[in-house]
Formats: sequence, structure tokens, C-alpha cells
Amino acid sequence: MTRIPNHSIEDAPEASRSLLAEMVQFSPTGRLLNLHAQMAHSPAVLEAYVSIRRATARLGTLDRPVRSALMLAAAVHDRSEYALAIVSALARRSGWQPDQVEALRAGKDLGEEKTDALIGVVREAAANSGHVSDPAWARAVRSGWSDEQLAEAFAYLGLTVFTSYFLNFARTELDIPAGAAGFGQVDAGRPETASGAGS
Repeated sequence: MTRIPNHSIEDAPEASRSLLAEMVQFSPTGRLLNLHAQMAHSPAVLEAYVSIRRATARLGTLDRPVRSALMLAAAVHDRSEYALAIVSALARRSGWQPDQVEALRAGKDLGEEKTDALIGVVREAAANSGHVSDPAWARAVRSGWSDEQLAEAFAYLGLTVFTSYFLNFARTELDIPAGAAGFGQVDAGRPETASGAGS
């Protein structure tokens, strides 16, 4: 059972209202997600979440499919049904096929060496409190990932952990179709589709 009731824009703390209105604007459902409606209780939490989303939207350099794959690889370790539903839909929307999404959820490689190498770094970090083995890091470097890209990968890990932990913390009830492909509310950071909305 959920621990934190949902806010509407009208009854949310004043500092949360403009952020919630922005999220409704980008929501394909035309309404707030439970995730955002619960975060709104604390403007500090909501602002922190939106700030990470905006940073990846404005400054991120990784391609959308790579971003979503990193987020899905991270979400697997947090045991949040809600986060997995959102990020799986995001991965489908960014171009991954159903079997590829299932492979990511199962902790398997995709068969694309360069992408798999970066996923491997995030997967290890998610499973080990940020620690990554030297062989995993070296594989990513050998595959052609730059220092900037390796550092940026952490942003998607951080966003996923922040979101998943809140969902677990608040026991947020799932309010999206678990298998919905193309669930647009959760974009991994394209400025043209999400300036602060998302997973």
C-alpha cells in the first residue's frame, strides 16, 4: 500500500506547482503520474529529480537508445516494478526490440560490443554501490567510450537510482500499463520531448 498520498497541482505546495504543471504538459496521459504527485509533497525532492532530468536533456551527449539501455540496466537492481515498467517502455520507444528489452532486464548482453561495454559499467555500478571493476572499465575504454561519455553514464545511473529508490520508499502504486511501448512521459533526456518530465 502506498505510503504517501498524491498531490494535485491545486493542493501541492506552491514551490511544486509549476513543476507539476510542466509534467502534465508532457504527459501522454494528460495527467500527473503517481510518481510526480507523490514527489510533490517535498519541493526539494521534486526539484532535485527535475534538475537531473533537465541536465541530461540539456547537456547529455549519448544517443537516446544508449541512455535508455543504461537506465534499464540500472533499474533491474532496484527491485521497483514501477521503474522497470517505465524504463522498459522508454527502451521500446527509443528503438530497442522486445527481445532486446528482455535481454537487458535479464542482465544479458545485446550483442553490440560497444554498447554492451558501457552497459556493463553501469550494470556493475548499480549492483555494487557505484563500484566498477577494472576489467569492465577497461573494456568500455577499449570499445571507444571517452572519459566524458563514461562520466555521463553515471547521470543515467544516478537518475534511475534516485527515481527507483523513491518509488520503493513511497511504495508508489503503478499507474501506467506495464507493457506499454512508447510511453512518452519517460524520455531519457531529449530536449525536444522533455525538459523536466520523465521517469
